[in-house]
Amino acid sequence: MPTAQVNGIDLYYEVHGEGTPLLLVPGLGADVRLFAGVVGELRRRYRVVAFDPRGSGRSEKPDGPYSIETMADDAAALLAELGVTKAAVVGYSMGGRVALALALRHPEAVDRLVLAATSARTPARSSPWRWFVVEVVGRFPLFRAIDGQPRAAFEHQRQASRRFDCADRLGSLSVPALVLHGTRDRIVPVALARELEAGIPGARLVTVPGGHGALLTFRRRRFVSEITDFVGV
Repeated sequence: MPTAQVNGIDLYYEVHGEGTPLLLVPGLGADVRLFAGVVGELRRRYRVVAFDPRGSGRSEKPDGPYSIETMADDAAALLAELGVTKAAVVGYSMGGRVALALALRHPEAVDRLVLAATSARTPARSSPWRWFVVEVVGRFPLFRAIDGQPRAAFEHQRQASRRFDCADRLGSLSVPALVLHGTRDRIVPVALARELEAGIPGARLVTVPGGHGALLTFRRRRFVSEITDFVGV
């Protein structure tokens, strides 16, 4: 089981394929298996690096609090450990916030950004539906049995994501950015994707029919094609 010692914890990671480095960052409560349906295609063109963020999957789950910035530092340290000087970064949901923080804190490590089903902030008056779904998914026994994530680790991640806000720093990003979002996303409303497009210089927004998980389920071919068209070889 490949792990790297980064920032005082063991971080689980996987590497697939060869070519241009492509870092995959999963979302809240998720691990590398979130990308199981797309890695097979992506590995044909890229050196795909996927990891379990602190608190998830087979990575360590230290006591909190956590922060998105710390998770971004974990990602930067992992890339350095693997000898990757620069990578295209794909972040999904909370992973998109980690990707944003990585580009802001370690711009030298990021070649371009794919921000999927994510946002730069949580609205002050966030939809009750959003947090209801997050709570239900986090407490549902089947999901907890699959990934084995302790409730405390989930809460540390959730609070880290809820506190994160880089909306006022988007204009300082200097890497190409692609924003991918479902038009019926009830967890992260599409209006927040439009904020990313407007805030990041030169960013492009692509929407697909569907909700928060659409890009990794019935729209995953589109997800892969948008990534490959944007990243190139």
